[in-house]
Amino acid sequence: MKERETTNQDGTKRALSNRHVQMIAIGGTIGTGLFLGAGSTISKTGPSVMLVYLVLGLFFFFMMRAIGEMFYSDPSQHTFVSFISRYLGAAVGHFTGWTYWIGLVFVCMAELTAVAAYVKFWFPAIPSWIVELVFLGVLACVNLIAARLFGEAEFWFAMIKIIAIIALIVTGIFMMFSHSATPLGHASVGNIFHDYTLFPHGTFNFIAAFPMVFFAFQGIEFVSITIGEAKAPHLIIKKAVNETLVRILLFYIGALVVIMGIIPWTSLSADSSPFVQVFKLAGFPAAAAIINFVVLTSAASALNSCIFSAGRHFYQLATEVPKESFMARKFARISKSGVPAPAILLSAGLVLITPIMSLTNATTSVFTIVTGASSDMYIIVYILAMLAHRKYRESNDFLPDGFKMPAYKITSPLTIAFFLIIFMSLFFIPEDIIGAVGAIAWTLIFGGAMYFHENAVSNEQI
Repeated sequence: MKERETTNQDGTKRALSNRHVQMIAIGGTIGTGLFLGAGSTISKTGPSVMLVYLVLGLFFFFMMRAIGEMFYSDPSQHTFVSFISRYLGAAVGHFTGWTYWIGLVFVCMAELTAVAAYVKFWFPAIPSWIVELVFLGVLACVNLIAARLFGEAEFWFAMIKIIAIIALIVTGIFMMFSHSATPLGHASVGNIFHDYTLFPHGTFNFIAAFPMVFFAFQGIEFVSITIGEAKAPHLIIKKAVNETLVRILLFYIGALVVIMGIIPWTSLSADSSPFVQVFKLAGFPAAAAIINFVVLTSAASALNSCIFSAGRHFYQLATEVPKESFMARKFARISKSGVPAPAILLSAGLVLITPIMSLTNATTSVFTIVTGASSDMYIIVYILAMLAHRKYRESNDFLPDGFKMPAYKITSPLTIAFFLIIFMSLFFIPEDIIGAVGAIAWTLIFGGAMYFHENAVSNEQI
């Protein structure tokens, strides 16, 4: 039966079909961390990296089940932050909403910078700021026209990534089963566990791989933000969330098995894409150009999703302030095409800082620090989402026959504890300390300010 497009009470349109949301889910699961960063994590941990991906994948699946359970009870919401406001209070909700939105803007800026770098592979003479302006303009327009157009763009962006991974896996399986000869020996499953040890470069490097892989998965929750504009939300929530773990196993673990089966992990370069290395050994001299195209579309996909998500989050923030305020009047509005156009424009407008920054190198180090801190803030946001879910379970909204998180009494506290451990581990990794300290400073200063502001407003109303 064909899904009908309907309109929500706030004017947004349920224009995203099941195929759109499923591909957005895959796109959110697979990022440049696999195509470019897997070589670095493999070089640190060897075959044990598969255990790292599996453990993190399992806990991200639990988090998605918690978020999915809340959305199943109320699919009219546009962001999971609205549940944090509802169950943990307005102060915590506003802190989380602003934090997540600011983090999204910085992610947009980082992805836009990456897009310019990948384009320079083919056109080194074109200034970065021109490339950034073009891509930002095009993807902002895609988001402004209609949610369906955003979904269509994400569908094809995700399809390119899937084709690249399937091509790698098929090529690798053929080479391993035929024991193809390479300059590094013979392709074989035996390469994976040859002289295997759990901590080949020590316990520290194994533990340090967890935050690296965590940030590779960051953004997996983007699929939940599409639920408010999906045609059949209850059906789609179940499919998108339940298949998260399967996708991680298939695409991440499958790719890692193939990479280490063809290239003994001790011979894998940490500085170049493992995909490029495998395809070159398979006899594809154009591998570098092909994978550069794939990571370009991956970065463009992440930018597209960030603009979509940032627009919805700022719209949510605008709806939570007094209706007579400037912010509510200007940004809590939906355009005729059914999208929060003013909020999208503001979010995309702030990303324009990136082309200005590319004109000078003076701001690069500051940008790196701020981006690191905002990434670390996502761990705190995820923990707050899990705490909101616990409050949901105690509320009258709880649906006993809904889409429940499995083994909630065990998996919920375990997931919260695991995310806390990931955050604490950042203080033992030199390159992550500044970002972690920045995240705590932001929480104490901005979170404290929000708390006192909400208390002051409540006292005035009394």
